[in-house]
Amino acid sequence: MPSTSKTLLSLTKSCLLFGLLAGATITNAKEGMWLPPTLKAHEKDMRAEGLEIPIDKIYNENGTGLNNAVVLFGKGCTGEVISSKGLVLTNHHCGYGSVQGLSSPDKDYFAYGFWAMNMKEELPVKGLTVTFIRRMENVTDKILHDVSPTLPDAQRDSIVNIRIAQVQKEFAAITHLDASIKPYFQGNQYWVAITETYTDIRLVGFPPNGIGAFGGDTENWMWPRHTGDFSIFRIYAGADNKPAEYAASNQPYNPQQFFNINVSGYKEGDFTMVYGFPGTTQEYISSYELKQVYNIIDPVSIEARTRKLDVWTKHMSDSRDIFLKYTSKRAGVANGWKKWQGEVVGLKLNDATGKKVAYETEFQKWADADKTLPFAATILPRIREATQKVDSLLYQDQYNKEAPLAIELIAQGAALEKFVACFRLNLPQLQLNDTLQKLIGSLDGFYKNYHEHTDKDVFVSLMSLYFTKCANSLPDYYKTQYTAHNQDIKAWADDIYKTSMLTAPEKMKFFLSNLTNADSTKVINDPALQLYRTMAAHRAQKITPVLKEYYTQIKMLNRQYMQAQMAWKNDKEFYPDANLTLRLTYGKVKGLDPDGEPKYMWQTKLSEALALDNPAVDEFIVPKKLKDLSKAKNFGRWGVNGDVPLAFVAANHTSGGNSGSPVLNSKGELIGTNFDRAYEGTMSDYYFDPNRCRNISVDIRYTLFIIEKFGDAGWLLNEMKLVSNK
Repeated sequence: MPSTSKTLLSLTKSCLLFGLLAGATITNAKEGMWLPPTLKAHEKDMRAEGLEIPIDKIYNENGTGLNNAVVLFGKGCTGEVISSKGLVLTNHHCGYGSVQGLSSPDKDYFAYGFWAMNMKEELPVKGLTVTFIRRMENVTDKILHDVSPTLPDAQRDSIVNIRIAQVQKEFAAITHLDASIKPYFQGNQYWVAITETYTDIRLVGFPPNGIGAFGGDTENWMWPRHTGDFSIFRIYAGADNKPAEYAASNQPYNPQQFFNINVSGYKEGDFTMVYGFPGTTQEYISSYELKQVYNIIDPVSIEARTRKLDVWTKHMSDSRDIFLKYTSKRAGVANGWKKWQGEVVGLKLNDATGKKVAYETEFQKWADADKTLPFAATILPRIREATQKVDSLLYQDQYNKEAPLAIELIAQGAALEKFVACFRLNLPQLQLNDTLQKLIGSLDGFYKNYHEHTDKDVFVSLMSLYFTKCANSLPDYYKTQYTAHNQDIKAWADDIYKTSMLTAPEKMKFFLSNLTNADSTKVINDPALQLYRTMAAHRAQKITPVLKEYYTQIKMLNRQYMQAQMAWKNDKEFYPDANLTLRLTYGKVKGLDPDGEPKYMWQTKLSEALALDNPAVDEFIVPKKLKDLSKAKNFGRWGVNGDVPLAFVAANHTSGGNSGSPVLNSKGELIGTNFDRAYEGTMSDYYFDPNRCRNISVDIRYTLFIIEKFGDAGWLLNEMKLVSNK
């Protein structure tokens, strides 16, 4: 490698190290999602804020750190181990999809909840996993040794990917555990995580929607909140306490660590920590990319999803069966829809793009004057040019994804495409039959949660939007079909849903089970498949190649921009963007006061939830038993001044993926479960405002009250370690 490249690489490492170790002063609301092995650099500040335990109690590699009590729950949430017998606490909405798979009209766990009265009653959840992070290590030197920061991405990625695979293999061989390496700081740094994944997970407790989803869309991403957003699962292991597939003989997992639960509560100003797996942030992107989010991606998604949710809500209100089919899907769609609305509001209130522009103006002055990084001066102009070239395509493709491809019948055309592909491969007959049967079996999951008439109304609503917004960029087949049906989208929908085999599951399964190569033409002519294939071809020919080239280019530019920012602001404390890896953030219990004077309290209570009870509105119906408990003041040990604390806010920097994260006090004891952010601060994935950014958590005392008094599952508390400050 040329000497200049060596100098640049050395500078990159120095800047990154300094960024991690610098002790910059930060405001009371603590921006930053810190890698656990780097916490020693924050010890002074954390102690000043109120931390009472040693840093190596939070994270260490010898098995005694609290990192061994935090799990990646499923594929995108966090959970915490809260007992010596492997109980895991997470959010109600994190367990929602699993519980839907276990529910039916005669076992409606969303309406009535589920509480195991002993371990034998706990329900296995197929496909659910929890993953522990046993150790993390910086392996940047192993991955980027002699790799120039200006190396073309294709060549760079080839080298990096080969090294990642090799280093992962080496760590796995040494530890006898899984090893996963991810990039940080836009690929300027790499860390390995040594993980252990358990696959026998069983449902233990799940409050009904009247508690766990109370407030619905109205309160989602808002403060104050009154939602008991929690659920309980248990990890099971083989005889050696190691991961094992489900077996009746498996035993409850004996954890290396579990959280003590502090039942004394907290007060405003108390120190807190959130430990978990934040999903995605983009704090360091340019103003040009932020404008794409603010002006294109978020508004298009909000508009399309509003229509889809309106249709789903109407049909779900009309039928409990449809409700059960769509409740988990609706929750997923609605969660992003509401979050993006708050994101747009927060970015506007903060003039986030304007502040980015001002920051970039100062950066450009430095880059023009400083010659340490030769590429720095041209980065922002190149980013501007790249983004402006694709803005119109991003607009079109966001509608493609949120309108036609968000219609279930069209999206399911992909399944028919797989059947056709089987014949193109010219597989031997036995292999062909086996493949076809597996594809047929995969359709069961789709039809279990599908309703034709609901989807047809979605088709009418979304296609009407699509033809209005993308009139100049429609695929030809869409235009000809629209014309053939006299520009009547409802008539078009009637035709498609009447003729497509996808709307008749039993007939389709029978047809596909007896499919021959000659019959494949019938599949190809299916109108749902035609709409899917046309859209796939349209994107492949006119959109995807351009966007793929753009994403490749912007990835390299952002990596260089990140490196340059860290060289410029070498006295700033940088943290890596979230990427669903273990992080810790810290801040204090603090009410929300975006306009100066406190606008909201820092805690809500059960009585406030009961005051919202409205039998005419599904999302505000309080279960009768909960009202009876409150009327009788039957709060047990969880009552505080004639009420039960329900939720609270603190100034921790969280993101998607932190759902279910343990909220800890200064001693590392559990005081709550994180589940949301305040509406005004959802833009924190792009811009952190200490006045508006708050994480929202369920008070652990409310969780224990619901388990013991509402769920009559007090036996679970016997295996927990409850502590108090008295």
